[in-house]
Amino acid sequence: MLFRSTVPYMLMADLGAEVIKIEVPEKGDNSRGSSVFPGLPSTYFETNNRGVKSFTLNMKSPEAREVLHKLVARADIFGQNFRPGAAEKNGFGYEDLKKINPKLVYVSISGYGPNGPNAALPGTDSMAQALGGITQAYSTPGQPLRTGIVSVADETCAILAFGGMLAALHCARTHGVGQKIDCSLLGGQVRLMGWTLTTAMWRNKDPVTGQARINGTAQRPGMSASFNDASGKPFVFQLQGQPKWQQAMTALGFYDALSAAGFAHLGVVIGSDEHRALLLAKLDELFATGPRDQWVAILRKADIVSAPINTLLEASNDPDVLANGYITEVEYPEHGKKLKVLGSPWQFSETPAQIGRAPKLGEHNDSILREVGYSDADIAGLRARKVI
Repeated sequence: MLFRSTVPYMLMADLGAEVIKIEVPEKGDNSRGSSVFPGLPSTYFETNNRGVKSFTLNMKSPEAREVLHKLVARADIFGQNFRPGAAEKNGFGYEDLKKINPKLVYVSISGYGPNGPNAALPGTDSMAQALGGITQAYSTPGQPLRTGIVSVADETCAILAFGGMLAALHCARTHGVGQKIDCSLLGGQVRLMGWTLTTAMWRNKDPVTGQARINGTAQRPGMSASFNDASGKPFVFQLQGQPKWQQAMTALGFYDALSAAGFAHLGVVIGSDEHRALLLAKLDELFATGPRDQWVAILRKADIVSAPINTLLEASNDPDVLANGYITEVEYPEHGKKLKVLGSPWQFSETPAQIGRAPKLGEHNDSILREVGYSDADIAGLRARKVI
């Protein structure tokens, strides 16, 4: 597998695929210098390139294209994330490479998608968050819309690309036909909006955002809402149907007070912004009388979905996160310590994921070139001519 992008191919490396990252000689991927802290490697590069092999190649050199074509001939997948048209201009577009390997799965990732008025523009995570709906979906009424600090668009697109290329790889192996897959940051964000976007389109109305989502019918209402405890620590619970509402509020000891305020049945707030606001204010008051852990424990015992709203650091130490290996540790001998890293979201019974390290620039040049027939003298010549 060859690529010029990041996350979807790193996921393949976790699962045992040989993944070759092509970088610019001497300079390397720009992200090698992102988020570097004293005495530590780049958090960005390490997270997105662990387990892959680094191979440097000057793609502007005619000799480099010959090397690339030899690698493509034996690859299953080729991936790139240049602006639409750039790969074709430089001789490694899909039409060029499928002549060398008809079974090749070619993954192209862009900002906006291959079509449309802005297809040729560069794209970033914040751009896709802004256009794709998630910024509005997680907004607070009355506050300015702002994109999030987590790279939601990058990660979503990566996971979708990962699934798409596995499907295409299966097709290539069973039918002998490769193909090109186009994914985009924007397309990933739209898909992430799921049924909520369908609802908005069918109603021709944006959903209510903020503290709570109260939906359904007056007969079968549902609620997903967040509240703060006595110390200001936030948590969330979600339920569906009047029986669950009564069950939850009774377990918490709130039902009598809510009944007295006119909220014995959750359905009374459906379609009424005034009643919705009054209910949330009453629940804010009640939940502010005790600690978060207590409320979450009571709700869970009553078979109501509930959880603390973790910060990023809290999430990294969450007992379920740790127990399932979603966060793990890797040895960094050169830094004299183990460091916490993202684990794998999958647990395979027979072929468990292996969490590797990101490569040094050009670390695998010689071994990769030998595999496709270059001698030590050939490799020395390529290096002297600055091809690699």
